[in-house]
Amino acid sequence: MLLVVDAGNTNIVFAIHDGDGWRGSWRIATEAQRTSDEYAVWLLTLLTHSGLKRELVTRAVIGTVVPAALYHLRRLCRDWFDVEPLVARSNLDWGFDIRIDNPDEVGADRLLNALAAHHTYKGPLVVIDFGTATTFDVVAADGAYLGGVIAPGINLSIEALHRAAARLPRIGIGRPQAVIGRSTVPAMQSGIYWGYVGMIEGLVARIQAEFGERLKVIATGGLAPLLAEGTTVIERIDPDITLDGLRMLADRNPVPTLQRERSRLSESD
Repeated sequence: MLLVVDAGNTNIVFAIHDGDGWRGSWRIATEAQRTSDEYAVWLLTLLTHSGLKRELVTRAVIGTVVPAALYHLRRLCRDWFDVEPLVARSNLDWGFDIRIDNPDEVGADRLLNALAAHHTYKGPLVVIDFGTATTFDVVAADGAYLGGVIAPGINLSIEALHRAAARLPRIGIGRPQAVIGRSTVPAMQSGIYWGYVGMIEGLVARIQAEFGERLKVIATGGLAPLLAEGTTVIERIDPDITLDGLRMLADRNPVPTLQRERSRLSESD
């Protein structure tokens, strides 16, 4: 079985794939200094509860946009599962060209989304990922990664609005029925929700105009279903697209040799 680890800025998702399908997935808040032993106590309990044995895990793959978390995630794989994890980096075999100025700058999650989206839906397409940041990634018909757009995530915008304006409360995210809010909270909810819908529609239109042809639009991330209710631009919602990208990347590349004795400094590079 394959252990898949998707470490984002807000949450880390652990999942198990047995070759035929996903056997389970679990998430925990991202804390860069959480130790491998802490991960192990939590994860092994969940595996046991799901009827999965850690001894059956023979491979692991990690995708992270939080470099500080990588050391402990590697130690988890080595010490508790006896496998060397493949770490998603731009220099691996992705099966497509990365046509941007500096491939090393692009986040692994964006390349993983591009890989899975092209394999599953074919191109050309745009993948919108509603995470800590909201990203729009453009994939050519041949699968090449062409770059995209990075915008503040919706939760970041809500927090910034609350912090910068003393009289504005912290609000939840929801779809307001009316655009014109008749009090402060509905007005803020409208600005956040319909503002993001407008951003989605506007950016997709501009991307398609610049690209020169129609693009399929795939969305992922926890807020994708909610925001898709307000627009016809989003054609498909795929909550597992990043996990699928990690699985596909692991299948394309050789299994790394287990390394037990390495310095903390070298592992964090």
